[in-house]
Amino acid sequence: MRLLLVRHGQSEWNRVRRFQGANDVGLSDTGRAQAEALGRAVRRGYRVAAAYVSPMRRALETAAIALAGTAIPRTPLPDLRELSLGEWEGRTVDEVRALDGDPYHAWVRAPLDCPPPGGEALPEVSARVGRAIERIGASHRNGDDVLVVAHGGVISVYLCHLLAIAEPPRLVCVNDTAHLPPIPRSMWFETSRVGDAPRSGPPTSLGAPPVPDGGRAS
Repeated sequence: MRLLLVRHGQSEWNRVRRFQGANDVGLSDTGRAQAEALGRAVRRGYRVAAAYVSPMRRALETAAIALAGTAIPRTPLPDLRELSLGEWEGRTVDEVRALDGDPYHAWVRAPLDCPPPGGEALPEVSARVGRAIERIGASHRNGDDVLVVAHGGVISVYLCHLLAIAEPPRLVCVNDTAHLPPIPRSMWFETSRVGDAPRSGPPTSLGAPPVPDGGRAS
């Protein structure tokens, strides 16, 4: 099996840099265009046998747009849902940065030690994502191309599992969408401190080291 891991297109809350996590938010116009571009890429370069999708609206919409007109089956898997960001959900990145001690920056530097209050623990996220991938693998033992449409946090945590590292690496450019014209260049990660200049154009997904949907990533 060859896994094609895809983060959903830009959501309305991604567009305004608002943490969403477990909130069910739909795609923005840019996100729908990104999903259309994904569909063209899938048709051009892969023979996808099946798609497994987070049950959250932004992922379902991405898969529906990308695979429209194909016979590729789409299966929602609850374990692919985005990680919860607790009390940060609904707040913008700047609002969290303005809290006492800049907890956003602390989270970026040490996500295991400084999680959002009430958020989902990363080891728990890793366990459920691992279950989802095992289930997918058990159904595709013949070398199929399999599309997984999920979230920044889900993909980031799974990459940590594959790399056998405890925390997401300090990556600058993951899930870069510069290859999807005519969408302006955008990236998962925005790790500048308060007052620093951003390293790239507006992120398409905003979150943290686990790269969930919200602050510096998905």
